[in-house]
Amino acid sequence: MGMTNLATEEVPKPGEWPVDPQHDIAVTEDRIWIDGCFDFTHHGHAGAMLQARRLGKELVVGVHSDEDILDNKGPTVMTLAERGSVSAVDACRWSTISIPHAPYVTSLPWISHYGCHYVVHGDDITSDSGGEDCYRYVKAAKRFLVVKRTPGISTTDLVGRMLLCTKNHFIRSLTRTLSGDDGPGSQVERSDAAKEMAQRVRDYASDETGLQPGSLVLSYAETGPAQEASMGTQDPGSYTTVVDGALPKPGQRIVYLDGGFDLFSSGHIEFLRQVVKAEEAFARQTGWYDDTPTQKERLAGNNGGYGPTYIVAGIHDDEVINHWKGVNYPIMNIFERGLLVLQCRYIHAVIFSAPFTPSKAYLCNLPFGTPHAVYHGPTTFMPLTYDPYNAARDLGIYREIGNHDFQNVNAGEIVQRILRSRQMYEERQKKKGQKAAGEEAVRRRENMEKEAAALEKERAMNR
Repeated sequence: MGMTNLATEEVPKPGEWPVDPQHDIAVTEDRIWIDGCFDFTHHGHAGAMLQARRLGKELVVGVHSDEDILDNKGPTVMTLAERGSVSAVDACRWSTISIPHAPYVTSLPWISHYGCHYVVHGDDITSDSGGEDCYRYVKAAKRFLVVKRTPGISTTDLVGRMLLCTKNHFIRSLTRTLSGDDGPGSQVERSDAAKEMAQRVRDYASDETGLQPGSLVLSYAETGPAQEASMGTQDPGSYTTVVDGALPKPGQRIVYLDGGFDLFSSGHIEFLRQVVKAEEAFARQTGWYDDTPTQKERLAGNNGGYGPTYIVAGIHDDEVINHWKGVNYPIMNIFERGLLVLQCRYIHAVIFSAPFTPSKAYLCNLPFGTPHAVYHGPTTFMPLTYDPYNAARDLGIYREIGNHDFQNVNAGEIVQRILRSRQMYEERQKKKGQKAAGEEAVRRRENMEKEAAALEKERAMNR
């Protein structure tokens, strides 16, 4: 469905549009259009959607097809299903609806069909295969708005980390970094960076409007080095509030889950979606949605009521993940991973620096109380020598999500996809003025991955 020339553009007929409605709806300035490739998600994508959502009351997100991206830019890392309507875009709390197969050159008939007056894009230039501006038509119609590009993160940056095996993106202590006491540069530079990072956390913790407080953000601290504590600690630890947010409502079940969430992808998102689905089924079985005075009270307040589940996501430190996975994992640091978890519509609270092993002392002393359930998914990315969830099992609250369509999509799989298409990505790096990896660097990455895989195999055999 490539559309790089307005004169030859084929506008879908009723019944042919990829997503309802099938007939044109009234155009309003409160309905905003944004589009893109959204190839393996980073917080810059979410930041653009947040800024766009703040300009209106609904956000329509167009997602280009694999074929259109191939014709205009090159092959994608993630498929359309992984990028768009099934996964990453639909999971963003500021997205109202996603439109797969949106034309690569933004089309006036398309945005008007879905009732959008304005199109939003970052302050960088996007060109089609002919070198022309992808937004030329909406610009000519004066229906184009510019938002700031998120600094410090891009697909190109992340590919560079993968190919060059760098670790300088790691954060030793997020708490100290957010206070300006840790990080590169002078004290003034660290202080300025800390303020910018703290503001971004507040922004990404906002509600579905992008304007009001939403998710609660905490930081956890425990005694002992992170690698020792990863095996479990009997210290309940302490919490620092990073961002105030909504607390659990009366009757809601508290659900805890944790992970690295590196290169936050369809594997993570589908796991979270399945957790929500499982909790919804439990709520229906236990009468949450029954027509009772209590349920009527829930629906009456809080802007349309609230759901049966409050999901808390624990996010592990960079040092802990690297201890278990090696190479230069995580590819995204804890700040970057945390922003992606925060922007996900399935999450209500985030705990930074959560322990790798949620012990009984930890689970029973969460600020929300002991969770009703602790969920884990079908991950094989980080084989261990022990079961981190023994305490949850002993408490009778451990739950497992079974196999799903995206279970093999994780940071390791994404890195392997990049390595298989290295030549194409190196050409993209050169065009953007980025350092190319070279054969020696790639061989080093491949050897490090083999060494890590051998260690994982040894751990699995000793388990």
